Amino acid sequence: MAARPAGSGIRRVFANRNYRLYFTGNAVSLVGTWMQRTGVYALAWELTGSAFYLGLIATAEFLPSILLGPFAGAVADRLSRLGIIAAMQGLLCLQALTLGLLTVSGVTTPELLFLLTLLLGTATAVAQPARLSLVPSLVGRDDIPSAVAINSIGWNSARFIGPTLAGPMLAYLGPVSGAGWAFLCNTGTFAAFLVVLPMLRLSRPEHLHRERRSLVAEIGEGFRYIGRHAGVGPLILLLLSGALLVRPYVELLPAFADVVFERGAEGFAMLVAVNGMGALAGGLWLAQRGSQRGLAVIVFAGAAVHAAMVALFSVVGDFHVALAALATAGFAMLVMGVGAQSLIQMGTPSDMLGRVLSVYGLTFRAGPALGALTMGALADRIGLTWPVLGGACLCLAAIVLLFRRLRTVRTALEPG
Repeated sequence: MAARPAGSGIRRVFANRNYRLYFTGNAVSLVGTWMQRTGVYALAWELTGSAFYLGLIATAEFLPSILLGPFAGAVADRLSRLGIIAAMQGLLCLQALTLGLLTVSGVTTPELLFLLTLLLGTATAVAQPARLSLVPSLVGRDDIPSAVAINSIGWNSARFIGPTLAGPMLAYLGPVSGAGWAFLCNTGTFAAFLVVLPMLRLSRPEHLHRERRSLVAEIGEGFRYIGRHAGVGPLILLLLSGALLVRPYVELLPAFADVVFERGAEGFAMLVAVNGMGALAGGLWLAQRGSQRGLAVIVFAGAAVHAAMVALFSVVGDFHVALAALATAGFAMLVMGVGAQSLIQMGTPSDMLGRVLSVYGLTFRAGPALGALTMGALADRIGLTWPVLGGACLCLAAIVLLFRRLRTVRTALEPG
C-alpha cells in the first residue's frame, strides 16, 4: 500500500461538512470549558487555600463518571448519541450561567462551588460516551485515527486558549470576579455548540439495532468484552495507571504555582497553557501521521515519557524548566490517550462502542479524581513534591509490567 502524503488525513477529514461543523462548534465550546475550569480551580484556591479542597473539586467534577459512566455508555448504544449530546449541552449551559451569576455577585461559597461542579460532572459523564462514539458516524473508517487526533487538537488548543483568556481576567479582576466572568463567557460558548448540533446530518447510522436487555446486563457485557480482548484490556490498564498515578498533577497546579514557584494565578495559567500547547503539538503530529500502524508502540512510549516528565516537574524549583517539563508531558499524554482511543475505536464493534468508550472515558475522568483527592490530602501534610513524584514512579513501574503485553496489543488492534 502506498504511503499517504503528510497531512492527507487532515485534509480529507475537513472535507467532510458534518465533521467541520461538529469540530468548529465543539472547539468553541471547549475554549469556554477551559476558561471555566481555570476559573474554578483558581476560585477554589482563593476561597480555601487548601490542596485537599482542590482534590475535592476534582472529585466533584469526575466522580459522576465512576457512578454513571457505564450506564451512560449502555444508553449511548441504545439512543441517539446526537440527542444525548444536545440535552447535556443545554444542562451545561445552565450550569455555567448559574455559577457565573453567583460568582460575579460575590455569593459563591466552597459548598456552592462543589455542588455546581458536581452538576457539571454529572452532565459531562452522561454525554461523554456519546461524544466519543459519535466519530464513526461523522467520518469514514479510514479517517477515524485522523478524526480522533483532530478532536484532540481542538481539546488541547482549548487547554492553551482557555487559560490564556482566563489568566488576564483572574490577574486584573481578581480570582473571584475574574472567575465569574470566565464562567459567563463559557455560557456563550456552550450555547454556540448547542446551535450547531441540529445542523448535523449524519451520513451513517449512529449504532446498529440489536436485541435489548437490561442496562445492567449490557454493562456487564461491555466489561467482559474489555476483559477478554487481547488488545483493549491491556490498553485500559495502561491508561488507568497514568490517570490515577500521574494525571492528578493538573489539579494541583494552582498550589504549585503559588507555593512552589510563587507565581500566583498568572503562573497557574501559564503552567496550564504550556501543558496544553505540548498536547496540541502531539495532536497535530498524530493527525498528519494518519496511520494506525505503530500506534501501540507510540502509546506505550507516551505513557513512559508522560510519567518521567511529571516526575521531573515535581522536583525542579526553576519555573522555566517546569514549563518545559509540562509541555513535554502534555505531548506525551496526548499521544498516549489519543493513540489508545484510535486503536479502540477501530477494533470495537459499533454496537459495543458506547460501552467500551465509557470505560475509556472513565479512566480519564475517575482516575484523576481519585488520584487528586489522595495526592491533595497527602500534599497538605507532607508537601506537594512527594505525592506527585511517588505517583509518577509507581506509574513507571506499572508500565514496565504491562510492556510484556505490547506484542499482543499490536497483533489484536493494528492492521496486519
